Amino acid sequence: MNLDEILRAAYEAGASDVHLIAGQPPVMRVNQVMTPMPRPVLTPEDARAMFEHMVPGDARQTFERQKDLDFSYEVEGLSRYRVNAHYQRQAIGLAMRSIKTKVPPLSKLNLPEVIARLTYLPRGLVLVTGDTGSGKSTTLAAMIQAMNERYKKHIITLEDPVEYTFKSDKCVIEQRELGADMPTFASGLKHALRQDPDIVLVGEMRDLETTALAISAAETGHLVLSTLHTVNASQTVERIIDMYPAGQQNQIRSMLANTLQAVVSQTLFSRIDKPGMVPAVETLLCTPAVRNLIREARTFEIPNVIETSRAIGMCSLDASIAELYFNGMVSKEDAVAQAAFPDKLERQLVA
Repeated sequence: MNLDEILRAAYEAGASDVHLIAGQPPVMRVNQVMTPMPRPVLTPEDARAMFEHMVPGDARQTFERQKDLDFSYEVEGLSRYRVNAHYQRQAIGLAMRSIKTKVPPLSKLNLPEVIARLTYLPRGLVLVTGDTGSGKSTTLAAMIQAMNERYKKHIITLEDPVEYTFKSDKCVIEQRELGADMPTFASGLKHALRQDPDIVLVGEMRDLETTALAISAAETGHLVLSTLHTVNASQTVERIIDMYPAGQQNQIRSMLANTLQAVVSQTLFSRIDKPGMVPAVETLLCTPAVRNLIREARTFEIPNVIETSRAIGMCSLDASIAELYFNGMVSKEDAVAQAAFPDKLERQLVA
């Protein structure tokens, strides 16, 4: 069975992901729906042959030792893929996510206008959060490209793996990939700060060391962009603080209050008005009131500040979902299912 033919068929169908699992036909995800492809059932030998087609020998040894491997794969003239190889029921499984090579402009992503304003920030920490597959990487790439077209600055990205590839326009852009160009995010970030950057993109703040370095970089005058797997703004702040030992949490609250500029939390929906996806976006901007709440460990009050600050660009997740529903973009069932407060939103949608 030819791997590139499967990927080409999935690409033409508009699939975001392809899953190759022994004992099943290839499966693709189109607009968040898992759809079997009209192909024969994969054997364990098929899955291994596809894996070996994509991965050089030294990486295969790492895979056999760790039983999991993340890497990228490119079908020339078609697309690049972020791939996870793993074992399931003693056979290799492959999860492949398509990486679009052309960075979409911010104006085409159905994002709030305030996101474009964040690209004018001179320094500080901006976090884009959400579940896997919620469009975080696309939003960050569009923000980087907007700055690339406007400024004469030095941008360094630290990614796992490199997804969108940038061509230096007015900015000088360097892209470093975990594993190939650096051993860890923390190591890459530590050394990036000695490479004269103005803007640093950290693919994910996965651990305490990376998080501490990112906050320190923001404190020292850099603009730092990164992601977390959290679903809303207040949870994002608490997740960062909880990474630290109890004795350091007051100090990190103060540092975070000084450096955090915005939290953008995304949830993707299947559109009902036309094929495609659309994001609901919760946006927190760090006003003096928000900074005080972070310092004083009153992050539970952040949702109230978001609700009362729509005039300056803040928006709660449920308000964003309601707007999509009233604009005819998403179904009521999807809107209520993904809401932060389903009962309250359902009453609002009926009204």
